[in-house]
Amino acid sequence: MTTIRQDDFIDSICDALQYISYYHPKDFIQALHAAYQKEQSPAAKDAMAQILINSRMCAEGKRPICQDTGIVTVFLKIGMDVRWEAELSVSEMVNEGVRRAYTHPDNLLRASILSDPAGKRINTKDNTPAVIHMELVKGDQVEVEVAAKGGGSEAKSKFAMLNPSESIVDWVMKMLPTMGAGWCPPGILGIGIGGTAEKAMLLAKQACMESIDIQDLIARGPNNALEELRLELFDKVNSLGIGAQGLGGLTTVLDIKILDYPTHAANKPIAMIPNCAATRHAHFVLNGSGPALLTPPRLADWPVITQTAGNARRVNIDSLTKADIAAWQPGETLLLSGTMLTGRDAAHKKLVDLLVSGEALPAGVDFNNKFIYYVGPVDPVRDEVVGPAGPTTATRMDSFTDKVLAETGLLGMIGKAERGAVALDAIKKHQAVYLIAVGGAAYLVSKAIRQSRVVAFPELGMEAIHEFVVEDMPVTVAVDSRGESIHNTAPVIWKARIAEGK
Repeated sequence: MTTIRQDDFIDSICDALQYISYYHPKDFIQALHAAYQKEQSPAAKDAMAQILINSRMCAEGKRPICQDTGIVTVFLKIGMDVRWEAELSVSEMVNEGVRRAYTHPDNLLRASILSDPAGKRINTKDNTPAVIHMELVKGDQVEVEVAAKGGGSEAKSKFAMLNPSESIVDWVMKMLPTMGAGWCPPGILGIGIGGTAEKAMLLAKQACMESIDIQDLIARGPNNALEELRLELFDKVNSLGIGAQGLGGLTTVLDIKILDYPTHAANKPIAMIPNCAATRHAHFVLNGSGPALLTPPRLADWPVITQTAGNARRVNIDSLTKADIAAWQPGETLLLSGTMLTGRDAAHKKLVDLLVSGEALPAGVDFNNKFIYYVGPVDPVRDEVVGPAGPTTATRMDSFTDKVLAETGLLGMIGKAERGAVALDAIKKHQAVYLIAVGGAAYLVSKAIRQSRVVAFPELGMEAIHEFVVEDMPVTVAVDSRGESIHNTAPVIWKARIAEGK
């Protein structure tokens, strides 16, 4: 009989969440670096470089890899011979560990969890509650898998109840292009097959937590049908040419992980969940000897990559006009300096409600000839101006875009991933532009922010409108003033190049 003490369990959850907020798994770094070395698309290669540089910076500075520090998911296998020395329930202990991790004064993590999701959507302030799955198993220890899953990648989850005769490969290849770039490729695809609807989704989520080993599998060859399926999908998905951040390139996924479970004869449940460039998960075991100890990786495990400005155009965004931005081309790299405002979903809803009602925007919110950055930053610690501040998925703002461009004088927007047809039409109509920063490089981006202050809607927390003063903030032109999108054109080009090279 093993005794697991309450403090040991809580401390282990807290420590693991802090650990994964700033340390990428070693297998991810190795796989991404290998993909970076072989990448031929300049835009995709630059995006990978930023992710790798950001990862090393986070390991050194112990600050979050991504501003979206995720919703916590915990899988517990509790041995039936375990005895708990605790006053709290297991779920309460998990949530106390989450609370301590996300409010840790040395490394504050962003609270993104909202209660009343169908109604008032109120931030719980400490990122609780976690999503917890428990299983009783034989043994006298507790096995823990903990992950912090970003909302952008989770939003791209897919599920279907296929007919038994339908092809899993065909379904994946149909769904993958519809996911766009909002899940911040390159990453891992977790696939769950079988069971029931909810079981398939759980399998896909657990598959995301497995180690990257596709190159080993390629080297030795498959031993069973699931390994054959992994190899087939790995080749076909990367042949789509979507590339890092959707910018076109050779690598879209670093691995395909698949778990299956027996299912009803009439069913073929299939689920797919992507894990983004901010892959965050940890595995540990408690055996009664104290809290889990996660060994920090060595900095030597990270490649040393130096990003250079190259052919980037330096731009003073305080003096831009529509004539200036009309010269920008999709795929062009810019280094922005000057003043911009921020705003995400909740802020856009408030802004548009004011515009519709004819009311004035809040004092300090003037978008005329300015840019808006779709971001919800992490709170700063120590001498930081702002915490990690990477972009959020821009498509969530598509329905607001025409109204904002039409009535505020806004020149352009900065976010991540592609824009939908409604936004592309509005950008073309108003001769605006859309730029992207790299998802998964939040700490790197934050170092370009020299000043930050909240100017409106402080009650929204991380979704409040900030004013940023930036210096040499790296971005890529994703949609030009004529409405041409690199996310539409580049994957087509690279898909053809990959096909020609086979």
